[in-house]
Amino acid sequence: MVVVQDLAKAYGGRTLFVDANLRFDPGKVYGIVGANGAGKSTLLRILSGEETSSEGEVTIPKAVRLGVLDQDHYKYEDTRILDVVMMGDEELWSILEERNAMLEGPEADFDVERFGHLEERVNQLDGYTIEARAAEVLAGLNIKDEVHDQPLSVLSGGYKLRVLLAQVLASRPDLLLLDEPTNHLDIVSLDWLEGFLRSFSGCVIVVSHDHQFLDNVCTDIVDVDYQQIRAYKGNYTQFEQGKAEERDRKEADIAKREQEIADHKKFIERFKAKATKARQANSRAKQMAKITIDDLPRSSRRFPLFRFPQRRPSGRDVLAVKDVSKAYDDKIVLFDVGFEVRRGERIAIIGPNGIGKSTLLKVIMGELEPDEGRAEWGHECHVQYFAQDNAHLFEGKQDLHGWLWDRFPTETIGFVRGKLAEVLFEKDEVDKQVTALSGGERARMVFCAIGASQPNVLVLDEPTNHLDLEGIESLAKGLTTFEGTLLFVSHNRWFVRKLATRILELSEDGVFDFKGTYDEYVRYRQTDHLDAEAVLAMEAEERKKSRKKGKKR
Repeated sequence: MVVVQDLAKAYGGRTLFVDANLRFDPGKVYGIVGANGAGKSTLLRILSGEETSSEGEVTIPKAVRLGVLDQDHYKYEDTRILDVVMMGDEELWSILEERNAMLEGPEADFDVERFGHLEERVNQLDGYTIEARAAEVLAGLNIKDEVHDQPLSVLSGGYKLRVLLAQVLASRPDLLLLDEPTNHLDIVSLDWLEGFLRSFSGCVIVVSHDHQFLDNVCTDIVDVDYQQIRAYKGNYTQFEQGKAEERDRKEADIAKREQEIADHKKFIERFKAKATKARQANSRAKQMAKITIDDLPRSSRRFPLFRFPQRRPSGRDVLAVKDVSKAYDDKIVLFDVGFEVRRGERIAIIGPNGIGKSTLLKVIMGELEPDEGRAEWGHECHVQYFAQDNAHLFEGKQDLHGWLWDRFPTETIGFVRGKLAEVLFEKDEVDKQVTALSGGERARMVFCAIGASQPNVLVLDEPTNHLDLEGIESLAKGLTTFEGTLLFVSHNRWFVRKLATRILELSEDGVFDFKGTYDEYVRYRQTDHLDAEAVLAMEAEERKKSRKKGKKR
């Protein structure tokens, strides 16, 4: 379907990738991975035609219908939500608009022949079901029926982006190009999207930082690294293993060649002065000259070091949440929520968007007053909070060095520079203005400051949102070794599975408190809000049981 030949892209003196040769086929889901700034989104924009390459070409058959995720919801603010979705099918939408204009226009201007042609095309394009199909996709993305006829402006930013995702999914594409489609999706919608992509008959090319999503949907991984682009068969876990083995083989080959050179040198040095061995020494010198060692390029992937040492342990009883209720106008988001937290627990709060997870954390942190109830911290709790929106922390005219030193004024310059280096801000970057930081860079800075404060309790609201795959892995590693207490909200299933020792599920029915890992919770509840794989496995098991019962009868 899509053929990429000798593709290269550079910005000024910076090369992203060169000599890329790829093929993307129907029926497959390709996950594009690589470090932030490596060129993943750039590759996607080149494939969509939004950006030109420096060299090479992309060939897409003219008949292929392209579906590209639009990120700009502002141009649809006053448009009915269902219409926004239906607009994704540009040809059909244009025909429907013309047909409706004819029906609403003067009878004297009515062109029967033209109207008949339009009606025929509507039938050919399955136009009479487009509204039902649009509503089905919206429902799958957890956008309620009651808002479908309202303008897009009634939704929050995250839900507006879901409508744009619905727009591209409902557009009858042959080729789907999706840049971070899982952002702002809750766990139920994520499960639906995975099912949609697995059953999609066309070709999907997707950029994502969600390990589990890439594992659940991808048939192939496209890796942007070492200024090259390479395709690997299998999902993300299989890619990681294959790439590591490939790197090990190259390093072993280099080590072998270096040892051969060392052996030749040793022989030559030992015997070059001996007449009886001079010929052999000369022969060895010629052999050594033929040995070439290619430089092993440096990966663009960089792993920050997130460390969270605690200054001292907290008391045994860390937090008591008692009968907390909170409503916004007429909407109740929390009702009679109560639980207790003990030292050393790692608690994941899960549930669909809008159920009150972030509100609960704000109440716990004292940033929001509950309508009823209270949250009480225990003895010697030194708490640090990571909020979803941390832009307000970076509003001043400061460089990175000044921003961090203001928080730790008694520390040395070496301490500050060392901490910045741990989270990948090198010497030439410490003078960068904090207002110029990307979302991922801001997240790294906040975690740097949190770790340096040596807390014994961490409260984190969607901590992985702006981090790349390497950052997410590093954060999970740092939190795994954190000896204090962790309370966090996350839709990242891999992250939850790595960390949680207790699950608090918020739903319209209240709070379900499960003391155990996420996998144990899934087995106990026999349902999985996070992982499509588990759902499919359970369904297969149920079918297996049903067949056995049928045979017994």
